[in-house]
Amino acid sequence: VQLQAFGGGLVQAGGSLRLSCAASGFIYSTNEMGWYRQAPRNQREMVAVITSNGSTNYADSVKGRFTISRDNGKNTVYLQMNNLKPDDTAVYYCNLVQAKWSPGNYWGQGTLVTVSS
Repeated sequence: VQLQAFGGGLVQAGGSLRLSCAASGFIYSTNEMGWYRQAPRNQREMVAVITSNGSTNYADSVKGRFTISRDNGKNTVYLQMNNLKPDDTAVYYCNLVQAKWSPGNYWGQGTLVTVSS
């Protein structure tokens, strides 16, 4: 299983970015995909996750600003980030967890999001 993320970049505070992550390989129909982030000197933290049936969970710090979605036919997960803040600056990693076919916890290569004040 491989994950490839796209969409990071530099944006001013209050702006928006959309991240996408495509999974390839032996993808089981039931899985959880999500986004995590890691800022300098911080631990990696969950941003948002979504199951294959559409259930979502968000970190409190992004609720109301970020929206996670997915296209099961394309094995792709998206993160729409609005009203970005400097504290959102981090490397964002996509993640896939599945229990069958090729069970495991998989990570993408990370994409840098920088929010300037």
